[in-house]
Amino acid sequence: MYSEILNELERNFHLRKISNIAAKDEKYIYIDGQKLLNLSSNNYLGLADNKAVTQRFLNDGGDKYSFGSASARLLTGNLPVYNELENLITDLFGTEKTLLFNSGYHANVGIMSALGQRGSMIYSDRANHASIIDGIRLSRAKFHRYRTVDDLSTHQLINSSTIVTESLFSMDGNIADLAALVELKKRHNCLLVVDEAHAFGVFGDKGLGIAENLGLINEIDLIMGTFGKAIGSFGAFVTGKKVLIDYLINKARPFIFSTALPPVNAAFSKWILENELPKTREKRQKMLALANRLGSQSQIIPVVVGDNQKTIELCETLYNSGYFTLPIRPPTVPEGTSRIRISLTTEIDKCDITGLTKLITTN
Repeated sequence: MYSEILNELERNFHLRKISNIAAKDEKYIYIDGQKLLNLSSNNYLGLADNKAVTQRFLNDGGDKYSFGSASARLLTGNLPVYNELENLITDLFGTEKTLLFNSGYHANVGIMSALGQRGSMIYSDRANHASIIDGIRLSRAKFHRYRTVDDLSTHQLINSSTIVTESLFSMDGNIADLAALVELKKRHNCLLVVDEAHAFGVFGDKGLGIAENLGLINEIDLIMGTFGKAIGSFGAFVTGKKVLIDYLINKARPFIFSTALPPVNAAFSKWILENELPKTREKRQKMLALANRLGSQSQIIPVVVGDNQKTIELCETLYNSGYFTLPIRPPTVPEGTSRIRISLTTEIDKCDITGLTKLITTN
């Protein structure tokens, strides 16, 4: 049975394979002896795999942290560095309390499955990440996937329901209308949960995300962010109202039943937020300006091809020209909208992608 499923995936150009990556060096990736410009990375600030940054962290006391916690935090896995990182994030956002998770996927599954009670309602943007969808499915709540905020506003929202959205949609590169969602939340007494995974570290004066950029942090009940993208580390957090964070500590199963993050990752994330992120404002603005010139609201630039086979062929053409991209196909995106997803980083400049647009438009 499983072989038949795999064969069917391959016939329809859906089969996924893990790339044999030899090394990564800031904006470049090395595969099969070839040096390629990496246009498929979430390393938006160039902090991951950055030897100079890693060395500064180690020189600043990073070498004292262990590589394993050996237990869940509610057992013997809690250490001061986790509390320090949570307190730092709470102070940066000006929220009431913060909780760490092992990944963005863990966070979203934990948040949505815990918030969704029997008889409650969750309104989720149709473009939301799979982790949000999976969390909703694990909950006992009813749910509606809305296409646009205008679509959502036509519904008679149930009081005390939950609205959940990404702030920056990872496959489309567009930005949610958070101001309109805040108004709906207030009007219908809903909870508003915002996933800032791809915006945290990129947008906002302090790099806290779209909500900071729009001055809406205090209007949102829970904000989720990750350390594994722009911050160049690993793990995730949710910050917001104390009562909701305390509720998640007691009800979010991925938090309760998972071994805590490696202490060295928590320490590195804290060190990046304190020492490196404040230096990136000019670089972030330059990256977003380049993205705007390429027609995107963000560092994520989708090139929708449509057909699976043609998308794979375009990736191969770009690969042979020195650009590393990956085909994004259903179920990650809707049927008929297969694409390549170009991700800019602060290390990439205009001259790096001079020939990219021509290759895309002529193939």
